[in-house]
Amino acid sequence: MDQPKLDAETIARRDFLKAAGAASLAAWAAGEPRLVRAAEEAPRATADTLIVLWMAGGMAHTETFDPKLYTPFEAGLPSNRVLSTFPTIDTAVDHIKFAAGFEKIARVMDRGALVRSYQAGDLGFILHSRHQYHWHTGYAPPQTVAAPHIGAFIARTLGPVNPAVPAFIDIGQRFDVGEGEELKAFHQAGFLGSEYGPFLIPFPDQAVETVRPPRGMSAERFARREQFYRTLVKSSPWGDRGSDYQKESLLRSLDNANRLLSSSAAQAFDLSLEPRESFEKYNTGRFGQGCLLARRLTEAGARFIEVTSEYIPFFNWDTHDNGHTRLAELKKQIDGPIAQLVLDLEERKLLDRTLIVVASEFSRDMMLEGKPDNTVKDQVQVPEVMTELKHYGMHRHFTDAGCVLLFGGGIGRGQLYGKTADERPCKTIEDPLGIEDLHATLYRAMGISPKLAYEIEQRPFYVTRDGLGKPVERLFG
Repeated sequence: MDQPKLDAETIARRDFLKAAGAASLAAWAAGEPRLVRAAEEAPRATADTLIVLWMAGGMAHTETFDPKLYTPFEAGLPSNRVLSTFPTIDTAVDHIKFAAGFEKIARVMDRGALVRSYQAGDLGFILHSRHQYHWHTGYAPPQTVAAPHIGAFIARTLGPVNPAVPAFIDIGQRFDVGEGEELKAFHQAGFLGSEYGPFLIPFPDQAVETVRPPRGMSAERFARREQFYRTLVKSSPWGDRGSDYQKESLLRSLDNANRLLSSSAAQAFDLSLEPRESFEKYNTGRFGQGCLLARRLTEAGARFIEVTSEYIPFFNWDTHDNGHTRLAELKKQIDGPIAQLVLDLEERKLLDRTLIVVASEFSRDMMLEGKPDNTVKDQVQVPEVMTELKHYGMHRHFTDAGCVLLFGGGIGRGQLYGKTADERPCKTIEDPLGIEDLHATLYRAMGISPKLAYEIEQRPFYVTRDGLGKPVERLFG
């Protein structure tokens, strides 16, 4: 019988999963990674905590923080005429403009910097989870080892701010949704060990449930279950694959969890303790509540926090149709909470030592898939002429430009970095910034050299690819 032909997306996804699964098994077998002294001195830290606000799915730069000519919708409008579907608004910084819908973030732009020239990697067929893997680890998949998430590198290198609070916390992403298995490939500490992996909180309004025993379970039964699990880990049900280091790291993660359960810091996870007036300022949905939880955890002493709008294929920022109407709703969900997080941390004297990053895996364009000089196969058919409102918005994946917002943590205020063309294709024309240099900039703020490496499988694995990342010093105040 003839085998069915597989399309490029299916092949890419299967290859990604196969490689990620093999790397995860290899990580479990890996011994203790040895810190390799960086070839240069660690920079002076300007931040103690890093918060990533992740716009999963592809945030169109021309519809958000890099607006172009606005063209209102009308039936019969040629698609190639549309650059932005929102008018431009002023911000607190004269030379920085936003697309409408971000009026609250616009008012705090004088506390941060805007990068307009982020360029996503050329990874062949565009698959969201692969580009998210690249952004979060700094390495293009597949890898022969399980590459650690940037949060895991920071947790391992710097340790917790407060020993009772997990050093790496991830808020908002579930793994029982589309591409969940692929997302797991980078939501981990890889070869660094389980104790440095993410403390996962899919629903921020239920975060308090993650720091207490299950409802209805007695303390005695809870203790018995924990002891059984410890015995299971020590007995190595994976045969000889599990190294002693990885088993011990997993057991240490249990010790860390127990420390949190018995600590007063667990109250930070309980959003019901937030004053009602303050809670409502963030209460735009799961993402907004996640920003509130991030603020509370920062106050409690978290080191790295990621809050995601959640990646689900064809939902949220994955706008393959109805781009304009969906972005109008998404902006309502994120505008107030992001601005309030900046203001609250500033009021509490924490913003100067907390770096907030707003980012996405790539941008979007109506007409182009990939980059002008490196196009890839179209995944969405865009009509030459718009006949319905659902055609109005950014549909295809665009990797030549993208926006990153930075607040606090030593970043200079009111800065604009990079420039894109005003006409299609709205590509980067000044100061391109790749993932290596972006990560180097974030690590520099946290006092980590981009050349820092951990030895695994008898070779160094750097926090930026091959140690080549260079921080953008111009962005610092």
